[in-house]
Formats: sequence, structure tokens, C-alpha cells
Amino acid sequence: MATIRLGDIAPDFTADSSMGTINLYDYLGDSWGILFSHPADFTPVCTTELGTAAKFKEEFDKRNVKMLALSVDGADSHAEWIKDINEVQQTTVNFPIIADDDKKVSDLYDMIHPNADNNLTVRSVFIIAPDKTVKLILTYPASTGRNFYELLRVIDSLQLTAYHKVATPANWESGEDVVVSPAIPTDEAREIFPKGVDEVKPYLRMTPDPTA
Repeated sequence: MATIRLGDIAPDFTADSSMGTINLYDYLGDSWGILFSHPADFTPVCTTELGTAAKFKEEFDKRNVKMLALSVDGADSHAEWIKDINEVQQTTVNFPIIADDDKKVSDLYDMIHPNADNNLTVRSVFIIAPDKTVKLILTYPASTGRNFYELLRVIDSLQLTAYHKVATPANWESGEDVVVSPAIPTDEAREIFPKGVDEVKPYLRMTPDPTA
């Protein structure tokens, strides 16, 4: 059983999906990616999640993030389930759902937690950077639906901190002040961040979002 940790290279795979055969690396190309698993087709919480994800696709597109879902059922089952999702969520599922009836991808990404359920995946989320490293792992129990606003928020943070020497504080939203990296001395920080640096404590320096 694989164990994936932050900074690891996301394992590549090729699998059938609701939109035909998908190779992960080819699908992502130079984009960011979000891979999220669902315990099974025709389940209530997953139906709401996939409908919500479809409604959020434009926001993920703005951030150059390609979406990819997974469920431990076959492509034919996915096709029928998508009809239900589109109907009850009043949307159109517009991204692939991986068919994982042999559980190869679920095992590759450690999405099945035997102490929770031997057969169903937990609600795993992996955010993958363009260099194919894993930047975020979230694991929810099967009974708890995900918050897609939070997924967008953390992507905003990951993309900002990937290119600027900052971190984001608790409850941060895009455009709000950020934390100066502790590795940068304050004098140097004032040169790097011309919008200003507020030294709250020697170890806690704030600066306006450099992209805002």
C-alpha cells in the first residue's frame, strides 16, 4: 500500500473514465491539478459534491487547475450517475470521473482506509503542482462533504506562496495581508516588499498581498 506525503511526486496512472481513457500526467500537462475521491456512485453526499464541483469549475479554470474525480465503480455506472447529478444539482458535470472498479488508483493513492471501510474510499483530496509534486492532502470521512470554498482558498495560498516568500495566516482570503517568511531578515523584507512590512513581533511580520 502506497503512502503519499507532501512533496512526493504524485504517482502517474492510466485509467478509464467518464470521458474516456485518462493518463494523469498527460491530462494535467503544465497545469495544477486536483484529484478527489468519492466512496461510491449513487451516494447522496457525493452527488452534492460532484454537482458543486461542476459549478466551481470556472473558478478552478481561472487558477489553471484541472479537476479529476474518482469513484470505485465503472465508467458505465458513472455515465448513469452523472445523469442524476446533472438533474438534481441543476448543472453539467464537466470534468472526468475516473473508473476505479479494480481499486488500482485508490490503492496507489491510499484512498481506502480499512478501519473506516474495507471497500469504500474516504473523501481524499490531492492538490498537485505543475511539477507533479503533491502540495496538499486532505482526508475527510465518507460521511462529511467537502467545502469547495476552502479548496479554492488553499489553492490561492499554495499558488501565492509558491512564487513569493510569504505564508498565509489563519482564515486568510486572497487579497488580505500575508506573513513574511521567517527566513527573511526584516531589513531584507522591507526591500523585497515595497508595500511595507509591519513587524508585529520579530518572528511575525505582515505585508500586503504582493499580488493584490
